[in-house]
Amino acid sequence: MRTFGVEEELLIVDPVTGEPLALADALLAGAADGGLEGPAHDGPEPGPTLDEVDGPDTGLSHELKLEQIETQTRPCRSYAELLHQIRRGRGLASHAARRHGARIAALATSPVDAALHTTPDPRYAIMLERFGITAHEQLTCGFHVHTSIESPEEGVMVLDRIRDKLAVFTAMSANSPYWRGLATGFESYRTQAWNRWPSSGPSAIFGSLASYRRVVRRLIETGVLLDEGMVYFDARLSRHVPTVEVRVADVCLRAEDAALIAVLVRALVETSVREYHAGIEPAAVPTALLRMASWQASNFGLRTELLDFGTFRPEPAADVVWSLVEYLEPVLAEQGEFDLVQTGVAAILGRGNGAIEQRGVAERWSGSNGGAPDAAGLAAVVEHAVQITMRSERDESDTKPQPVLTWVRQDWREAPG
Repeated sequence: MRTFGVEEELLIVDPVTGEPLALADALLAGAADGGLEGPAHDGPEPGPTLDEVDGPDTGLSHELKLEQIETQTRPCRSYAELLHQIRRGRGLASHAARRHGARIAALATSPVDAALHTTPDPRYAIMLERFGITAHEQLTCGFHVHTSIESPEEGVMVLDRIRDKLAVFTAMSANSPYWRGLATGFESYRTQAWNRWPSSGPSAIFGSLASYRRVVRRLIETGVLLDEGMVYFDARLSRHVPTVEVRVADVCLRAEDAALIAVLVRALVETSVREYHAGIEPAAVPTALLRMASWQASNFGLRTELLDFGTFRPEPAADVVWSLVEYLEPVLAEQGEFDLVQTGVAAILGRGNGAIEQRGVAERWSGSNGGAPDAAGLAAVVEHAVQITMRSERDESDTKPQPVLTWVRQDWREAPG
């Protein structure tokens, strides 16, 4: 079974107003001097302590803005192990934030407007100068899944075969309907904001490691990007560890949803490797169609329709999600994860993703009738997110099983018309 791990970007927020707070330096300084010892969860269950961390690395790090902090898990082998690691990272960040009167919230964009502060770093300063408002406004929190690979060559074969299915993860994780005080009309506005970077979004089929390296080199040689770290493909080879990194998801409001998506991503990677060894060629879906699928997932999430990854025609979102589960069933069943995936997917489809939760909270507090929540409603969204971010267990209502739909897909090239 392949190892996998994740990175989560979290907002640091004021518990009363919901405003993002520029406290990342203070939180990380506390981590460096041992200030994270003690309970790290907000609930009654004791959280991890600094003694559980290997060496001086706390698993917390800076991001572009001082209003956010990133957590990283260790490599894991199971859903349960990864879920514990995700909660552990959130717990450490929460405990550090509380020492400064702040909280953390797993929100992919900030519902509440505030002045933003770029992390003092020479590289970030250059990005701010070169990319202007794109870098200045880039307070977005993503969820990146790393899955181990045997070699970079295998990794490229994976990238070529997963590209047409990644938009489903955007829809499942969508958790950013508000942007600095505004209702955006999108479920994942983070995707829209993020895709302003010049190298972001879906990539073409590479065919070989040499081709992948050539594309990356040519992008850097344009002089637009600072370095390879700015190659922001939806999925890429990690620069530092032997993994494929899938980068399309919003940070998830609920830790269990994050772990579920990571399990699905790992199964997708393993399925793609098996297809490669079986001689199955990647579907030659035009990149323009992948961009359309990404936009549709960002705009509608799970509310109405997604573009099916077989036909790239609109189908009910639930059918498309279950189609992905069905596609991955052989690997999930072999790894003993099929039942938990069925339960987890049913939970997400039953209650909705983070965007649906956020909108429901805002509307209840604001009494809005046009999707334009007031300040109190947006502050309530952040307060709700703080609570759910640190919740340790799901309600019974979240785990009620749903029937699995059987979905027969056509290849996109064989779609009628």
